[in-house]
Amino acid sequence: MRKIKHFLFLFGLLSCSAQNTCAVAQGSPTRILVLGDSLTAGYGLRPEEAFPAQLQRKLIRTGRQVKVLNRGVSGDTSAGGRARLTWVLGDNPDAVIIELGANDGLRGLEPIQLRDNLDAIISILRAQKIAVLLTGMRAPPNFGEKYSAQFDAVYPSLAKKHGLSLYPFFLEGVASEPNLNQKDGIHPNSRGVEKIVDQITPYVLRLIDGLENK
Repeated sequence: MRKIKHFLFLFGLLSCSAQNTCAVAQGSPTRILVLGDSLTAGYGLRPEEAFPAQLQRKLIRTGRQVKVLNRGVSGDTSAGGRARLTWVLGDNPDAVIIELGANDGLRGLEPIQLRDNLDAIISILRAQKIAVLLTGMRAPPNFGEKYSAQFDAVYPSLAKKHGLSLYPFFLEGVASEPNLNQKDGIHPNSRGVEKIVDQITPYVLRLIDGLENK
């Protein structure tokens, strides 16, 4: 099934008109919605440098027919993501990448609140048969070891509960790397986002393949 979709996608690219508009012969793009905060919204970056845009280009280069929707909101907490979930689902996504929790950690919000909010988001998505990739976050060290342990455990616990694929840490290899972050030391620059995309792409490809093999 995946090979057929790849062929149709490539055939559609070859059928471009003189006006550089292309129509895929059959089917429609897999719609992947990124529900996140400033790390995915593209804070401090041009729209084409943001995580959703870079991920879409990367996936298209692999032959996948996709549309990645940027639904990141700077400053959003897990509660904010939960509150606007019904609205963003109006985009009719096939899959959702959840990137939430960084602001919960920065504000020292209770890990139980983070767990409850993410659990509710995941439950709603699963009930609607929407595929989910959960990305993990780590607590800042200034709230102590106990807080960090409770916070960090939320993501693997929910992934196990719901049988989800988990990308363990969204900022893996990018956090605390000056050359991969903006001047604030928190938000990835374009090169940092590129590294995140390179590392997470295998997880997203498995997510897409799971949809195609249903």
